[in-house]
Amino acid sequence: MKNTVRFVLDGKIREVDFSKYHELKPTTTVLNYLRSFPEHKGVKEGCAEGDCGACTIVIAEIGENERLVYKTLDSCLVFLPMIHGKQLITVENIAVIENNEKSLHAVQQLMVETNGSQCGYCTPGIVMSLFGIYKNHQNPTREVIEDALTGNLCRCTGYKPIIEAAQKACVTNGDDHFSKNEIEVIDLLKKINSNTDTLILKNKLQQYFKPFTLSEALRLRKENPNAIIINGSTDIALRQTKKNELFTEILDLSSVPELKCIKEENNNIVFGAGITIEQVRNYSIEKFPALNKILNVFGSLQIRNVATIGGNVGSASPIGDTLPVLFAHCAKIKLQSENSERIVEIEDFIKGYRQTDLINDELITEVIIPKSEKTYLVNSYKISKRKDMDISTVSGAFKLKLNGENVDEIILAFGGMAAVTKRAKETEKLLTGKKWNRENVETAMKTLEKEFTPLSDARSEAEFRSTAAKNLLLKFYLETKQN
Repeated sequence: MKNTVRFVLDGKIREVDFSKYHELKPTTTVLNYLRSFPEHKGVKEGCAEGDCGACTIVIAEIGENERLVYKTLDSCLVFLPMIHGKQLITVENIAVIENNEKSLHAVQQLMVETNGSQCGYCTPGIVMSLFGIYKNHQNPTREVIEDALTGNLCRCTGYKPIIEAAQKACVTNGDDHFSKNEIEVIDLLKKINSNTDTLILKNKLQQYFKPFTLSEALRLRKENPNAIIINGSTDIALRQTKKNELFTEILDLSSVPELKCIKEENNNIVFGAGITIEQVRNYSIEKFPALNKILNVFGSLQIRNVATIGGNVGSASPIGDTLPVLFAHCAKIKLQSENSERIVEIEDFIKGYRQTDLINDELITEVIIPKSEKTYLVNSYKISKRKDMDISTVSGAFKLKLNGENVDEIILAFGGMAAVTKRAKETEKLLTGKKWNRENVETAMKTLEKEFTPLSDARSEAEFRSTAAKNLLLKFYLETKQN
């Protein structure tokens, strides 16, 4: 069974044995798997990079309270082994067929009644996003509905009737035939998950390792130092779907429970590296408002349900959304190997463009953020061409502590201004001890401009980035004065 992925589809356990299915490889996406069979072609490929939502599916897994938890995902970014031990739900599954008669699900019926579809290409993905809302929200606000639909592009109908369909459908506490069959599905999932032996999936070109304990993950990391590490795969999958890269060795951490905890200890909030961006977003609303603010514009719900905080840190992207905020909060990264562990300051962890301090037998296991003192003012900003679903052109996160009218401490961290996320330390030094007033801030803006030499690219000219960075500092000043 080691070369087999198992999940629930159409109410029964489906097995994919890579020694028999020669047309499939371990990194075949769920989208391409579904499209290879005639009964699940409702899922569509629009962009193959998680932008359009035409391939949206819903995954159900057993939650902490022994109930199923439903999440929308972009199936174009999810490798087949990542859904091992979960229920896969497509648009074909949500209607009920009894006595050869089909009864539409509430979200489908309301899409019909509100005229929420025209060309139909995007409709299955939109229906699955509505189904995700239906299973997770009772009488959802417009804000919740719009957020859930951010990752679904519709160029015919417009969103008004789709939002109306969601508002009218989501009034029954998620009750449907999935609710009635939940116990049976949980039993099937438990049957699959009772075996915690590491999945070792192989074909002639690839080896894919999927451990279910941290100790096993660390052992595999030591034995396979060149393996590509994935947790959510939203970054790595693009290299396959858009650049046609072949990954010969993959270490998938997405089912390691020790990486999926959030805890408070020693005046810190500790996020396991496998905690999803959506979980961090929800947890940080009150504890880290600046982090919550930036995660509100971190891709779509489908992407946030898969992407992880450890993955975002480990990518070391100069425009990674979480990094400036983590710099501002003086976060630390816990790194573990089979025989040791160490904790590194986030600034020391990032070594260069997509380069980190991670040794080839280590894994990121925790992101540690000190609790914010009320005396600090922290805020974050993202400048992009679109509000949602866009990569940063420039981002910034700033932390300030005043002593009366003077600056006692200040951190100014920027993304998109250099090859790495970087603090403006000369500007910080200039402001420290000075009065926090507009005159000193405008003087500091001139120093800030000299600290960075940003690149010009398809997103922006260097001059715009410099101007934007200066204006973000001024914006931060004005907002602190309003408060």
